[in-house]
Amino acid sequence: MDHFQFKDGSLHCEGVALATIAAAAGTPTFVYSAATLRHHIRALQAAFAPIDPLICFSVKSCPNLSVLRLVAAEGCGMDVVSPGELQRALAAGVAPSKLAYAGVGKTHTALTEAISLGVGCLNVESAEELELVARVAAELRQPASLALRVNPDVDAGTHRHTTTGTKATKFGVSPARAEELFERMRDHSFARLEGLHLHIGSPVLDAGRYAQALDVALALIDRLQQRGHAIRTLDLGGGFGADYETGQAPTPDAYAAAILPKVLPLKQRGVRFLLEPGRFIAANAGLLLLRVIRTKRESGKTFVICDAGMNALLRPSHYDAFHFMWPVQPPAGLVPTHRTTDTGLQPLETCDVVGPLCETGDYLALERALPTMREGDLLAVFTAGAYGMSMSSRYNAQPLPAEVLVDGGTATLVRRRETLTDLIAHEMHTAPLSA
Repeated sequence: MDHFQFKDGSLHCEGVALATIAAAAGTPTFVYSAATLRHHIRALQAAFAPIDPLICFSVKSCPNLSVLRLVAAEGCGMDVVSPGELQRALAAGVAPSKLAYAGVGKTHTALTEAISLGVGCLNVESAEELELVARVAAELRQPASLALRVNPDVDAGTHRHTTTGTKATKFGVSPARAEELFERMRDHSFARLEGLHLHIGSPVLDAGRYAQALDVALALIDRLQQRGHAIRTLDLGGGFGADYETGQAPTPDAYAAAILPKVLPLKQRGVRFLLEPGRFIAANAGLLLLRVIRTKRESGKTFVICDAGMNALLRPSHYDAFHFMWPVQPPAGLVPTHRTTDTGLQPLETCDVVGPLCETGDYLALERALPTMREGDLLAVFTAGAYGMSMSSRYNAQPLPAEVLVDGGTATLVRRRETLTDLIAHEMHTAPLSA
């Protein structure tokens, strides 16, 4: 699952003790395992080798430049959804031809940049966006390779905030609308609509949901090809799950078993494939390292108050998400063998793990059984490598955490901790606006 293991009663990331990282980098800090990132990428590459997809890492899941450079070194492209993410992917050394650009709100400026750079796959989300893309490509007199995002109206079985493949969401167009748009763009000189894009949500723990979505897409492809439209690209999206609890997510082979039989005939017809994993690669590769400020016991409740909460890891309060957590140096006999709500260990104390913010929703876990936590103890929050730092905030004027990447026995600070001075730097110099 990952390379975070207890050794001699103390939690390590690969060959480095988390206590050592906390002493050098402070807390809160996100810690990433290079070996875990590589392992997950290579597992996907092996499972999907029969269709040889371009694996485009989802930048929104973990946008740290050092992480992106490591992922790029494994041969991956990037999936970006904003000009900022595009800038990060380019800074990480990814060629524009290995980028997939999605997102429902692309502007004229953003599209001009993407088309000028020659982004490999520009995913279009609506009829209105397609009109704008066509206009920009014509203005630039530069061909643009486009894939139309199709909404298959398939429920991915995820949280309502991360379901993207039903007709109630803002993403994509219906199959019927897709046929209309392919006809509309048939003879456009620069906007080349020649692919489809699917993405039904995240995390998808039932691999069969992909098969359902593909049935819709493949039927559409057959109809389009019968009308003479060439489909050269199929972006299969992402959304593969991660092990928030031990053994929770299907393996790459299980996802491939559901997907490959559907699409291998297209491979034989020359279609190229993209995958957009983020969570699967990054989630278990990172954890959030915290320090306990104090433990408060009041009115029959125990609160473990840490030096960061929803400002560093929003998922528990925003998605009702479970993240396993455990002290970095637990008492003897209380080292877990698996990560789940019930570790089977005793004695434990039921507590709410909360942050320092002035917000009742500032929590990381409610009614969680943990070894008794005391002031100064270190706490590790697992499976925080995806949508951890990328969703963090400065709420209550809290500086953003540091980030550390561990590779073997070497730990490197890959983002310094923000300072209080950083928080006000952009506001120190004011200037009148002029037209």
